[in-house]
Amino acid sequence: MTIAFTFVHAADLHLDSPFRGAAGAPPAVRERLRESTFAALRRLVDAAKRERADFVVLAGDLYDAEDRSLRAQLRFQQAAEELADSGIAVYIAHGNHDSLGGAQAKLAWPDAAYVFGPDEPSCFPAYRRDGRLAAYVYGVSYGTAAERGNLAAKFRPRPDGPFHLAVLHANVDGDPAHDNYAPCRLGELTAAGFDYWALGHVHQRRVLHEYPHVVYPGNAQGRSAKETGPRGAYVVRVSDTGQIRLDFRDLADVLWRETAVSVSGLEREQELKARLLETAESVRLEAQGRPVMLRIRLEGRGPLHEPLQREGAADAWLAELRDWLGEPEADGGWVWPERVTVRTAPAEDWRRSASAGGFLGELAAQAARVAADPAEARRTLRDALGELALQPRVRQWLDGLTDADVRELTERAADLAAALLQSGGDA
Repeated sequence: MTIAFTFVHAADLHLDSPFRGAAGAPPAVRERLRESTFAALRRLVDAAKRERADFVVLAGDLYDAEDRSLRAQLRFQQAAEELADSGIAVYIAHGNHDSLGGAQAKLAWPDAAYVFGPDEPSCFPAYRRDGRLAAYVYGVSYGTAAERGNLAAKFRPRPDGPFHLAVLHANVDGDPAHDNYAPCRLGELTAAGFDYWALGHVHQRRVLHEYPHVVYPGNAQGRSAKETGPRGAYVVRVSDTGQIRLDFRDLADVLWRETAVSVSGLEREQELKARLLETAESVRLEAQGRPVMLRIRLEGRGPLHEPLQREGAADAWLAELRDWLGEPEADGGWVWPERVTVRTAPAEDWRRSASAGGFLGELAAQAARVAADPAEARRTLRDALGELALQPRVRQWLDGLTDADVRELTERAADLAAALLQSGGDA
């Protein structure tokens, strides 16, 4: 018979991540980023205590590297001890970043910290704060970084117990944006007899299925402009009738944000400066005191398109925007422009003037076909890359592109080709 209990499901803490992309940022920005994964861990502990969780499950990549840093291990040891002192156990499965094959310091861990071993899933009981059995928690850790086998197929629930919770670091249904470690299918998870699959590895939070629940909480701290917005963990409440409620808790210390700034309607660079500063201030207010790593995408049509296409224009605007915003303070709610990209278009849409035919007309027709058919767009992109598309890293990049990414690339290529045709090849 199920009894009511609460647990926290987190994954992919990546403690002590180096944030290599911020090498050129000021010291205050680099230091805040370096501490951000530990700040997210601090928020996780605080959330577990505040929500009166009975236990915490961590589904892999607790550390950023297999040879985990001493600093990361000591910080997590402190967190585990604080949880244990509050009557909160923690169940840990290691993933590809922090597999058990890496170097580990010899530290004393609290009795309430349970680490799943490699190869075969193991099972631990999980208790409520009042000592009553709440669930059986099953899990397995990676023995080596590249786990290619289907670990999910090895999970078997016990015949008894009020609730069965499986912890696994895996790629469900082959998400192309992530390495295909411990691959498995959603159908086999839902049919395996567990009440909840606490997953890790995919950094976007997703609820793949309900009853049984199959859940990715995402990572706790964004590490690049690909990981924008809130990041955190789920507080999972199970009622005495077996109902499950998920409440997301934002744990990120530093936010990553990408925002579009339109040049449409702008005639002068002075107007663009004002719009960029307005955007940065809006982002700062929305962050409510948290620092923001900001990527700006200039888009839209207008007369500023041509000067923005000049070599070095994006970098010049980035440098000036950083200068206008000033030096970030170490403990402040700063906004640091990480990159400016230009995706603008000419004031006049060349496609409208291409109906008369000729090379421009053929280009417009081909662009329209590609825009209407994502599969055709991908074939066009692969054909354009030629033999380069056969290279493993390029192929991996191509496989990770969304339809929107492909459409943007092909549209930009069409705009550049049209500019060359209109200028007689001098663009």
